[in-house]
Amino acid sequence: MRFLFLLFAILPIVEIALLVQVGGIIGGWNTIGLVILTAFIGAYFVKREGIATLQTAQTKMQRNELPGKEMVEGLMLVVAGILLVTPGLITDVLGFMFALPGSRHLIASQLSKHMKLRVVTQAGGFNQQAGGAQYNPFENPFNQQQSGQPGSSDNGDVFEGEFSDKTQNDADKRLK
Repeated sequence: MRFLFLLFAILPIVEIALLVQVGGIIGGWNTIGLVILTAFIGAYFVKREGIATLQTAQTKMQRNELPGKEMVEGLMLVVAGILLVTPGLITDVLGFMFALPGSRHLIASQLSKHMKLRVVTQAGGFNQQAGGAQYNPFENPFNQQQSGQPGSSDNGDVFEGEFSDKTQNDADKRLK
């Protein structure tokens, strides 16, 4: 909540104050030209890097690999595009950090580590049920009937369902 307050309330005020200061030094029209120029250069970088990231992701998917890093970098490029078209010098600096390959790779790796740490930490809280019993994700919590009880006909090892073989229709032979 604090981050959103800073983002939507404080950042525009700081941006306007900085634009006024820069406008006083280099002139108002030059400041407007600088903001427009950074938007065009930023759009070019975002487009170029976005296409390269998309091609890398497609290559990984064709090799049946998960393009996790590319997904993070693609999201960062979307944020970079938004920041670069937003008028202001601070947002332009942040946008270029997200758009340029060197800084984007560094930020994406740090962000991925942070996300993995949070997922592991969050998942760690669900390892035990109340009473200290170990949690089994394959156990049906809604079916408390045990085998041997009246009305119970299964022993817990039988799964009902349907199966259809789709490997014959796969032209890319990814399912074999």
